[in-house]
Amino acid sequence: MANPIWIMTSAFDQLNLDQTIDKATEIGVQGLDLCVFRKDGTRDDFVATHLDYENFGPEEAKKLIEKFNGAKLRLSIGAFENLIGGDAEQRVKNQNHLLRLIRMAHLLGGDENDVKVGTFVGYNHELGNQDGGFEKNLLEYQRIFGPIIRYANSLGVTVLYENCPMEGWRSSGHFGTFNNLTGVLAARKIMYELVPESNHGEIYDPSHDVWQHTTPVEVIKNTDMNRLKRIHVKSTRNNPDPFWGNMYPMQEVNADWAKKAGVPSSNNPWDRHHYEATLPGFGLGDSMDWRAFVNILKEKKFSGPFEIENEAVLSKQTGNMGAIVQGCKAAVQNLAPLLYKLGENGWVYPEAEYKPLFEVNREDVPLMTMEEL
Repeated sequence: MANPIWIMTSAFDQLNLDQTIDKATEIGVQGLDLCVFRKDGTRDDFVATHLDYENFGPEEAKKLIEKFNGAKLRLSIGAFENLIGGDAEQRVKNQNHLLRLIRMAHLLGGDENDVKVGTFVGYNHELGNQDGGFEKNLLEYQRIFGPIIRYANSLGVTVLYENCPMEGWRSSGHFGTFNNLTGVLAARKIMYELVPESNHGEIYDPSHDVWQHTTPVEVIKNTDMNRLKRIHVKSTRNNPDPFWGNMYPMQEVNADWAKKAGVPSSNNPWDRHHYEATLPGFGLGDSMDWRAFVNILKEKKFSGPFEIENEAVLSKQTGNMGAIVQGCKAAVQNLAPLLYKLGENGWVYPEAEYKPLFEVNREDVPLMTMEEL
């Protein structure tokens, strides 16, 4: 089976859904992971809302399936927020939004159509600052996500966690930058012991391990492949730093001290680890062996989508739609020889592999909230 290539739609926050589908067709991908962030959310980085989640029912689900089948595309949905920490009011809103997305995935066919729901877990620093804080965060995850995963299971929906540590989620004045529990494999493996249901797993982004000086190939060797459902296509170019090293984040210090000493100091929460976001095959080389990574996934018989998450400095971060599309096209062309057999048209996804979404016509289910759950 040939792995399809998808796009995560955060790259196209400037466009509506129909325009994004047109770009997907132009780029030549086989699916979209639709970002459905809260319109009143607190994040302002790489977010988009490509479905009207406030007015989504069986009829809207039917029309969306028809639209995607017409474009020969598959889909998933997701929103990535802090669900176990941060502001208490926002935390509950994020939890309720995840429940809303689970209902939407159910109406779209859920696991029957491979419509998964992507999310973060987040991190609770009030607990984390205590002795045994990491373990307390795992227990908080169990308390919050146990009921959520069981609810999703009752609707035939799988929830997926992405492994970004969200290193810039707190100000540079804090010593640490670990802000999402799923940022290390050890936590993810313990999570499945604490919530043993089979309907939750991973979207693995190798770039986050690369800048943590961890080899993605070794992570995959130690990953439960039954939990791995998506791969994010994003990379980094690591930039070794002689002043702060590469074990701890760069710290924020008095600007006069830094100037007089001739050392760098953090200027924003996202500059604290020394790397540049890239896309494979576009502009800068990166610090990752994509051939070795794809080969271990093939060896482990991974059959899911490779999703382009375009946050590249030379592509998405330019704000230029031409550069955004270029970056996605380059990533597709870079991956194609690694994923597909050579045919008369070169290395391309075999059309015979495409399967339309089932027209499931699900009956409506009421919205669920954490209070009711």
